[in-house]
Amino acid sequence: MAWPGGGGEENHFNTEMERCHVQEQVEVVGKAFVDHYYNLFDNDRSSLASLYQPTSMLTFEGQTIVGVEDISCKLNSLPFGNCKHMISTIDSQPSAYGGGIVVFVSGSLRLPGEEHHLRFSQMFHLIPTQDGCFFVQNDFFRLNYG
Repeated sequence: MAWPGGGGEENHFNTEMERCHVQEQVEVVGKAFVDHYYNLFDNDRSSLASLYQPTSMLTFEGQTIVGVEDISCKLNSLPFGNCKHMISTIDSQPSAYGGGIVVFVSGSLRLPGEEHHLRFSQMFHLIPTQDGCFFVQNDFFRLNYG
């Protein structure tokens, strides 16, 4: 935040400091969300429903699903019960929606009995709730072949 009546260089410095602080907070929230999401997915998949709202959308391998019940049904009906996500990268940015965060994840998925891991990418748009938490408004998932 700029100092009242401050000079141009001070204003720029303070704006940069604020921007750095916001980005640090966004990265902390993004990482915490990713850790929580994949822990639930790997260990208690039915609890993922608590992260979505009626307006939430999931695009899973090109299929678009809307709403908590349908998203939960899709995630719980995947043809593998046990899996382990191994996260390679997490990139987070503040979104134009007040207080929202966009999180992009890449990693690999280990399935029981499979020799090779499946590479994947996933993007989340997190929206703040009135109680200071976040919900997933948009969720895109793709396996990376090739």
